[in-house]
Amino acid sequence: MSAPATVPDPALPADPAPDRAEANPGTDALAVERAYLDASRAALRRMREETEALDLRDVGATAVATETARHLIAKRLAALGDHAGSPLFFGRIDGRFADGVEGVEPIEVTADPDKAVESFWIGRRHVHDELGDPMVVDWRAPLSRSFYRANRADPLGVELRRRFGWTAGELTAFEDEHLTDPDEAESASGILAAEIERPRVGPMRDIVATIQPEQDEIVRSDLGHTLCVQGAPGTGKTAVGLHRVAWLLYAYRDRLARSGTLVVGPNRSFLDYIQQVLPALGEVEVGQTTVEDLVTRTSKIKVRALDEAVSGTIKGDARMAEVLRRAVWSGLSEPRESVAVVRDSRTWRLAVYEVEELVTALRGRDVRYGAARDMLRQRIAHALLTKMEERGESPDDRVQDAVARSRPVKAAVDAIWPAVDPLKLVFRLLGEPAFLAACADGVLTADEQAAIGWAKPPRSAGAARWTVADAVLVDETADLLHRTGGYGHVVIDEAQDLSPMQLRAVGRRCPTGSATVLGDIAQGTTPWATPGWAETLRHLGHEGARIEELTRGFRVPLQILEFASRLLPLIAPGLAPASSVRQAAGALELRAVEPDELAARSAEAAVELLGHEGSIGLICADARVPEVAAALRATDVAHRVLGTDGDIDAARISVVPASLAKGLEFDHVAVAEPTEIVDAETQGLRRLYVVLTRAVSGLVVVHAAPLPTPLTTP
Repeated sequence: MSAPATVPDPALPADPAPDRAEANPGTDALAVERAYLDASRAALRRMREETEALDLRDVGATAVATETARHLIAKRLAALGDHAGSPLFFGRIDGRFADGVEGVEPIEVTADPDKAVESFWIGRRHVHDELGDPMVVDWRAPLSRSFYRANRADPLGVELRRRFGWTAGELTAFEDEHLTDPDEAESASGILAAEIERPRVGPMRDIVATIQPEQDEIVRSDLGHTLCVQGAPGTGKTAVGLHRVAWLLYAYRDRLARSGTLVVGPNRSFLDYIQQVLPALGEVEVGQTTVEDLVTRTSKIKVRALDEAVSGTIKGDARMAEVLRRAVWSGLSEPRESVAVVRDSRTWRLAVYEVEELVTALRGRDVRYGAARDMLRQRIAHALLTKMEERGESPDDRVQDAVARSRPVKAAVDAIWPAVDPLKLVFRLLGEPAFLAACADGVLTADEQAAIGWAKPPRSAGAARWTVADAVLVDETADLLHRTGGYGHVVIDEAQDLSPMQLRAVGRRCPTGSATVLGDIAQGTTPWATPGWAETLRHLGHEGARIEELTRGFRVPLQILEFASRLLPLIAPGLAPASSVRQAAGALELRAVEPDELAARSAEAAVELLGHEGSIGLICADARVPEVAAALRATDVAHRVLGTDGDIDAARISVVPASLAKGLEFDHVAVAEPTEIVDAETQGLRRLYVVLTRAVSGLVVVHAAPLPTPLTTP
């Protein structure tokens, strides 16, 4: 690989943009690339101007059609944005490729040795010239696969791969890799390493310029398959999952436009952190939510309390689905009276045994309770119309609808198949021990029933102190009545922390679609954390999913990973320790302090880290947050407390409760008192593993108490 090109004097005139097929070797190569960048940006501006100039006056015959067209154009304009701080392209490949490089179907692009060498620039979005020829190829296009995966053993038609270095959106350097030159020594890319290690302040950024071959293989996995990614810290599993969404929306745009896509994260702080990734890739209509928000929208309850570990684990157990099923169907009654409907001075009657036959037939079908209730009204009405026809009447569909809505039919259905309100049913189940005992007989033990029931039932459902686990139960009940609407693709991040009932809630949002399941067994911190991915996928309803493992880290230095991995034999003995491509001298520092100095010295450590570039996280046990935040305020250094203050990029220093650290990353991290983090919860060692692996450049551990024993034994 050649050394990075030197930056020429910016005062020198730029050479004209090269022909797309071949750069002029007789001119300064970096100046040529800069000129090509200018030409590409001009082409992108022209594409945007053409979109803005579209005349919508005669697009649709109705106001709705016109508004739909406006919406589509707004989306197109958002996708054509040229972000000043991001490079329009980050790589180039020269090679001999078969036709079809700009297709959007997930096809394989093959080499064609009979074709002339062509050059293609790879970037975040497609840009074409006035003739429609590509100037920048979208990173998701089939051709771009060659940029990410080509190597000397299998060059995929690529003869030269060029990576560009950037500063504030401006091209500053490049490196060339000649994949078909046997005389060129193979070496690591300095530009690639610099981009991976570049300090980051604020929300997560996309990784399109640094996607690795094993990551690209996951990103381009077919829509028809559910994929589970077990990813060690620093392997980029979250970014891979988000980029897979962007690729799927590119390759299967029409299908997913109809069914939609959804990203489910562990908490709102995490969603704040990742919220800019997909818009930066041109995808602005992907829903992002937490499990709590997902189920409370359905249940329409306000979460006001937290479950104890025992009650939360039982409520989250998959056995609760059977308890709820019994509760829903417990209200059915045998028909006791005939159904009589008066119409045109005549009485039409359905005998008890005839109604019973209809009820039995419906119960024998796999139909949801609420749907079956609606069907029973129509079936009773149809049976009465049949009697009318036998007597020479000629009723039509309007008559059947009128009979189905008649008071006698409604009264009969209410008596036999009463309506169920999901919220009220769960309220009754948790508040009436006798009802819970009847529904949970043989499913939950008496002690388990006592653990989830309210010791003192609230006066009403509106006054109840509902928990997230309760909301999940209401959501499950609602699905037993009527089918929950779904999405074409769902991404579930930190999935190892979801209970079986939460997994069922997410799974019913993608019953016929695919999913991307992301997580790390070693980072499971809830009392109900999954013991393995096979169980998670079973509860999700996607047992046939392919499981991929990412173990090679790119951001977290090896010294930090090796330190944190001392916990693995206790928290996840089946997992191999993660490796890392990064070595950083001085990345790990342990500081022993006096107990009464802990908060002040922790704040001091965070302030010292301001001498380095990038973001800083000061992580401590949740109970320690007020004291640590007060110590930082005493230093007059700007900071924010995660979960309570402002935006993610409001200050370089963030005070982070350990419970909110998962999924986040900071360039530098100071951890206050690891033992407190361990002692704060039943999964404390796993929580500590999460906390220790949030740093991507440097980690300072400040402690007054002795470190947990596993960390003291290499």
